[in-house]
Amino acid sequence: MNKIVLQFGLLVFSLSLIFFSRLGLPFEVVILKSFFVFVFTTVLLSIVVLVFVRAINKESFNKNIEYSEKINRK
Repeated sequence: MNKIVLQFGLLVFSLSLIFFSRLGLPFEVVILKSFFVFVFTTVLLSIVVLVFVRAINKESFNKNIEYSEKINRK
């Protein structure tokens, strides 16, 4: 999952390089802004993925407990 997040961040970095360079900004500013966009996107997406995976694990754990209780009653 981390590879997907990192590769998506690199895609956003590349697209932001193109976008900022088309604005006619100096090279250093383009690289700096693109790097900030990359870091922001990667951190935000990592948090979203972490919350999503934890929610799935919690739901799976609760279902496992529910099924085991049903089996024990029989």
